[in-house]
Amino acid sequence: MQKIALYSILVLLIGCNSLEKSIQESMEYLASDELEGRATGTAGIEKAAVFIEAYFKDNKIKPYFESYRDSFNMGDIVGYNIVGVIEGNDPKLKNEYVILGGHYDHIGKGKEVDGDSIANGANDDASGTVAAMEFGKYFAKKKTNKRSVLITLYAAEEMGLKGSAHLAERLKNEGLDAYTMINFEMIGVPRAADKSMAYMSGYNRSNFASTLNRYAGEKVLGLFPKAQQFKLFYRSDNFPFYKAFNMPAHAISTFDFTNFDYYHHVDDEADQMDYKHMANFISKMIPALEGMINAPTKEVILTDDE
Repeated sequence: MQKIALYSILVLLIGCNSLEKSIQESMEYLASDELEGRATGTAGIEKAAVFIEAYFKDNKIKPYFESYRDSFNMGDIVGYNIVGVIEGNDPKLKNEYVILGGHYDHIGKGKEVDGDSIANGANDDASGTVAAMEFGKYFAKKKTNKRSVLITLYAAEEMGLKGSAHLAERLKNEGLDAYTMINFEMIGVPRAADKSMAYMSGYNRSNFASTLNRYAGEKVLGLFPKAQQFKLFYRSDNFPFYKAFNMPAHAISTFDFTNFDYYHHVDDEADQMDYKHMANFISKMIPALEGMINAPTKEVILTDDE
């Protein structure tokens, strides 16, 4: 029995180390100077899009549309959301979709500090982008999802949620049976030890947090009291999906405005991220997502509370 327990711990540690390495590799590219801050419409965000498409293809995450790209125009600027799908394995439930996402764009340039003007956007939001990519890789490999899962990465969030608004309307017009949406926004740094690992915007608008915590087997998601004051529910890519589908749609974050000094700052760099924390967060979220995705009924519902 002791040998079995030690073997299980070893397997878990190897898995966490592998996940941490995978996260770091993706983060160091997406938040590198080569991508010049990933502003929508630039050569830098095009490189990010190509990288994400290659990641999807390598991990057998299929395009949802004819290609991975959902393109939209903003005057002379062309933006691209990247959309992949992992089809569900249940004959009925696979027609229902859970949407996981994050925005892969950033602001491009920031106020110069020590000769550096590139706002690399590691925490905001390469971290959420990579989390969504890792969830996609997990479900594509394990094939445990009864419902279908969309992995959706948005451009033009920094220009007013333009990418997610376009995709939400397109999916709505095409008649997608969307169940829930989770947007991962700035999960690259840990909260204080006396706080929940993460918090959810619009906490009281649905029973999402309690449902995910139940499947996780612990309180991963908590209430951030200032989220309502800061109107976070309306300020991230979950909101267009809530607006289009009138369904539970929330942003999950571990950045709470006290634990990272470089929001929209040139020092939001990959070497500032806590990769052990990111791997731990993703690992804890997997059983939570899996339980919700595979539940026989749509148990996550909207409430009347703010």
